[in-house]
Amino acid sequence: MSLGLSMEEWQAVRLSLEVASRSVLISLLPAIGIAWLLVRGRFPGRMLLDALVHLPLVVPPVVVGWGLLMLFGVRGPIGGPLHDWFGIRLVFTTDGAALATAVMSFPLIVRSVRLGLEQVDPGLEAAARTLGAGPLDRFLTVTLPLMSPGILAGAVTAFAAGLGEFGAVITFVSNVPGETQTLPLAIYSATQTPGGEAVAARLAGISFLLAICGLLLAEVIARRMHRLLGRG
Repeated sequence: MSLGLSMEEWQAVRLSLEVASRSVLISLLPAIGIAWLLVRGRFPGRMLLDALVHLPLVVPPVVVGWGLLMLFGVRGPIGGPLHDWFGIRLVFTTDGAALATAVMSFPLIVRSVRLGLEQVDPGLEAAARTLGAGPLDRFLTVTLPLMSPGILAGAVTAFAAGLGEFGAVITFVSNVPGETQTLPLAIYSATQTPGGEAVAARLAGISFLLAICGLLLAEVIARRMHRLLGRG
């Protein structure tokens, strides 16, 4: 096959792209809501919420994966009812891999959206309010467009980071070829296999290339949106 990859290796590439994409879809709207609360909200426990949101950035990913396993395992307080009542199982599945990746990349989106929201001039929202715009109307027509560079950049950055997530995924959903074996897990498997150095090198190269493309895309999107909005 092209690039010298086997069917199984291409499957790991495809699964990585799928998991990273789904993780962004899972976390984007909640991240926008949390970022709004952290920037505009004034309530007890705001600092604690901020710390909890950013916790995945500072604790070992294995700890995050273990926590998800305890919560969403078939005997967990959330995973148990999901499995028993709705037949939904997250452990050892692609859905679980997407959830673990979403949790790990969630703080990245929140931070980016938060920076975008902090750059929105409150005076523009106040002007819209004096013209009769309600809270939802102001958000959709004024705030959301102005903070969109942060949203888009955060989504692309989280996607790029999701391509490389390892610890939380392998702890929560294991390393199942075709189901949860993303690029990092496939690289790990190759390094544990005698004579697998060439496979690991090929997959590592693809992982590096995808990450670079994602980061460059995030920068291009942010700059273009800033120009469209007249900020640069």
